[in-house]
Amino acid sequence: MNRRLGQALAAAGMLVLAGCATITKGTTQAVAINTPGAPGATCTLSSGGIGQKVVTTPTTVVLDKSQENISVLCKKPCFQDAAGIIASHTEAMAAGNVIVGGPIGLGVDAVSGAMNRYNADNQFAMVPIPGCRA
Repeated sequence: MNRRLGQALAAAGMLVLAGCATITKGTTQAVAINTPGAPGATCTLSSGGIGQKVVTTPTTVVLDKSQENISVLCKKPCFQDAAGIIASHTEAMAAGNVIVGGPIGLGVDAVSGAMNRYNADNQFAMVPIPGCRA
């Protein structure tokens, strides 16, 4: 009986430690969105992972991590629209997880999004339209 209990506890411990990035980096991230020279712009963030979020610049928004890039479209009267991408990158520690956590740890981090990260500071340039008065 003690041997089975010990094996069960060891297996449970391995599963808990398997998702290293999930534990150390988390599954969400704060991301700053700014439109230099055009504060108050309305930006729509969209991807399959986060759906659609509308924010007003400058702001910091907490996003669920995903392997999907986030499309951004910013609008403000008397400015040309700004469009861009917030790219998703793989955390460096994901490679180490193959050694320490094995396929289970890598799987946990992949499903949770923890093995990904976004650029923390994102600037979207908006060009004023000459002669426009809002």
